[in-house]
Amino acid sequence: MMHIAKRSISNRLMLVIMATTLTALVAYAIVMLAYDLSTYRDSVIKDLTTQANIIAEVSTPALEFNDPATGKENLDLLRTRPMILRAVLYDNTGAIFAEYTNDGELESTPPPQPQTNNETIIDSNRIQVWQQIVKNDLPLGAVYIHARYELGARLVGYAIILVGVLISSLGLALLVAIWLRGAVTKPIFAVTNVARQVMQSRDFSLRAKKFTEDEIGVLVDAFNDMLSEVERRARALEASNQSLEHEMTERKAAEDALRLADRRKDEFLATLAHELRNPLAPLINGLHILRAKDTNPAIAANAKSVMERQLKQMVRLVDDLLDVSRITTGKLTISKTRIDVQSIMRDAVEASRGFIENCGHQLSVNMPEESLYIDADPIRLAQVFSNLLNNAAKYTNRGGLISFSGQLIDDKVVVEVTDNGIGLAPDMLDNIFHMFTQVDQTLERTHAGLGVGLALAKRLVELHSGQLVAHSGGPGLGSSFRVYLASATAPFATSEKSPATTAHKQAPRRILLVDDNVDYVATMATLLSAMGHDVRTAHEGSTAQHIARNFMPEFAFLDIGMPGLNGYDLARLLRQFPETHQCVLVAVTGWGQDKDRDLSRSAGFNHHLVKPVELAQILSIIEKGTALVNDTDDGHRRTNHSH
Repeated sequence: MMHIAKRSISNRLMLVIMATTLTALVAYAIVMLAYDLSTYRDSVIKDLTTQANIIAEVSTPALEFNDPATGKENLDLLRTRPMILRAVLYDNTGAIFAEYTNDGELESTPPPQPQTNNETIIDSNRIQVWQQIVKNDLPLGAVYIHARYELGARLVGYAIILVGVLISSLGLALLVAIWLRGAVTKPIFAVTNVARQVMQSRDFSLRAKKFTEDEIGVLVDAFNDMLSEVERRARALEASNQSLEHEMTERKAAEDALRLADRRKDEFLATLAHELRNPLAPLINGLHILRAKDTNPAIAANAKSVMERQLKQMVRLVDDLLDVSRITTGKLTISKTRIDVQSIMRDAVEASRGFIENCGHQLSVNMPEESLYIDADPIRLAQVFSNLLNNAAKYTNRGGLISFSGQLIDDKVVVEVTDNGIGLAPDMLDNIFHMFTQVDQTLERTHAGLGVGLALAKRLVELHSGQLVAHSGGPGLGSSFRVYLASATAPFATSEKSPATTAHKQAPRRILLVDDNVDYVATMATLLSAMGHDVRTAHEGSTAQHIARNFMPEFAFLDIGMPGLNGYDLARLLRQFPETHQCVLVAVTGWGQDKDRDLSRSAGFNHHLVKPVELAQILSIIEKGTALVNDTDDGHRRTNHSH
């Protein structure tokens, strides 16, 4: 065993193959030899028995008519079978009736008396067969055949053949073993040689060649992977050693980046505080003007206009912050409809014209020559165009020119805003779409902002499967922003109600206002009462439910976050009361996420409004909710949440 263990892999492989082949061949030879001898014995017995039956059949008449000559002739036919040495025909008395002998082959005499049964006797290299002759159940005699049984000669011949096959098979197995030894050991030798070279040269980039996809191939892959890992770690160690020289520089750069991030955070918070405080002074001044006695009506009207404008600015800032929150949480959504881009452009111009004129700019609007339809959210897309127009006005010196145009290029609707303002540096063309980025960060800038308008515009355009691209020739050369949107086919014509049918005066309604903000409830109740509506107010939920059961309002505007009984629970109670189960319920809250709208819907609200709520929104709901009030008992189950 130790001697075998010391042999090489190739020698052991050949030894295993040859030993396995020899064992298999010897076992096969023994099985085949035993099978052949058994088959030979059976075939000889069957052949001689058949011959005896034939002789008995043809010799029956001779025995019946006592004709030994005919019997002799029948036996002489066996001369064609050299292996038969003697054949004897006995009569029914046991006497020899006829006999055949192969000349010179036998020295013994035939048996004097026949066997009484059919029998086969094998003795060494001789075989004897007895066959009884019977006709009509009467014994007529017997047939005796004595022949050679050449088992030894057949055994020798078969053994010679098997030895030849064995030698040939071992030779072929030797050739296969030599081939397999090369196929198996060659990859192993390759791995061994590469390992030796790596050890001597320390060159970890060397790799062993892979010859097969079997287990040895897996071994080669594992060896190469090990070299790769060693090489990677060696290079990493070398790179780490080199990076030590630059550690102080990198640490300083990291500190600078942290300070920059901290400074941007402080700038954003300071800008946000500044932008939220700016409208407060005009609002306070406007209130003082309105409170002053004998105020000139023109001055009062101007003060109201200023207060309204500043209030809208604060609402716009809050809306932008809410949209930023929706962007960061991935909840900014749109509601598409097929619409002509001209109507969206007109809405954007209407929203931005006042600001552009206050900045002293000239606005040039070039509408498309024909209707261009797109699948878009008209409110959100108008917000994009308005942001671009306001942005152009902010960053253009007074007296500038702003162009607003739309056209069809290939299969894209392209809306472009161009100005001759301060322009953009090449490195800012992509950065301006990042959140809180300010192009002009000097104290002398004319108009401030939170730096979210372009980021919001880009995200809204992407929600429309479009693209927003900025172009500029450089600082001082103006800039342009292009919005690319997929065009759509014109929709089928639909009939529209004439203004005369929608602008009719609203009938007086019973309205309940519930909010813990006393000033909001008081002012809104004053406005609605002035329009002829019957209004009741409450500042907490428990009081509101008692007022509602007695007042039986047609519309109830409920704040959500109230002390004691919140707006959700109050809405559920009002749905249960017979006096208010058909009332149109409107949630008025500062929460506007999708989950908040789902909560209000499940509580039984028909509409969901996000603060600040304007009079026009309330009047619109009263207009839409009339059908619900006049409908059947299941009217309160219909929901139409306003967004």
